Amino acid sequence: MITQDNLDTLVRNSGKVYDSTGAKVGSIGQIYLDDGTSAPSWITVNTGLFGTTESFVPLEEARMEGNDVHVAHTKDHIKDAPRIEADGNLTPEEENRLYEYYALGSGADGRAQAERSTGRQNRGDQAVSTGDRRDNANGDQSMTRSEERLVVGTETHEAGRVRLRKHVVTEDVTKTVPVSHEEVVIEREPITDANRHGQNFDIAAEEQEVTLHEEQVLVGKETVPVEEVKLSTKNVTGEETVKEQVRKEKIDTPKVSGQ
Repeated sequence: MITQDNLDTLVRNSGKVYDSTGAKVGSIGQIYLDDGTSAPSWITVNTGLFGTTESFVPLEEARMEGNDVHVAHTKDHIKDAPRIEADGNLTPEEENRLYEYYALGSGADGRAQAERSTGRQNRGDQAVSTGDRRDNANGDQSMTRSEERLVVGTETHEAGRVRLRKHVVTEDVTKTVPVSHEEVVIEREPITDANRHGQNFDIAAEEQEVTLHEEQVLVGKETVPVEEVKLSTKNVTGEETVKEQVRKEKIDTPKVSGQ
């Protein structure tokens, strides 16, 4: 249960809101206090794109874990809650809509509780707001002017995957290799008185044989590593332009007659 003693932690620390299943809903926006008891009764959670939407969720049966708040409702149920501007006090009509949506305060006690207005506790400010018009010690009246500020952030998502896969292809390779072979060369040398001595000149049949040699091409294959391919990532920073509408209050200062 969230009590008044937990306010300082909730106000000063940027905690998160988790639903009944443990799923993160968003960051804590504003805390609303009951005007009668000053006990925390509602909290807003920033949801939607860039956290620009605030959804109301009751703190009944909620608990704190560190700087975070765990509520008793699911994320989808919270996001579908009635759209109510988190701009100050909750009107009885707005609070009744929330009580009805979250099925809270059934019976007479619940109706009486719903009929009480609820004050707002801003983050970083211990003072409870009771409206935007205040009287100071001199009796003068003042008015607070508020405006929306565009809050832009980034969130990392998976954009895709890249796989390395190798497969086998076949291609033709042509190489020229020099080869040699032997051929028969016939030389004729006339018989002279110088080389006639000791030779047999009888007429008879005779045969001689010469073996010829040649080179043949041998083709083989061997597997060798040629390169290593690695996958890595690098950060590339670009720019995107975000366009959104923001609201702000303007205070008109009417002319006073006689001045």
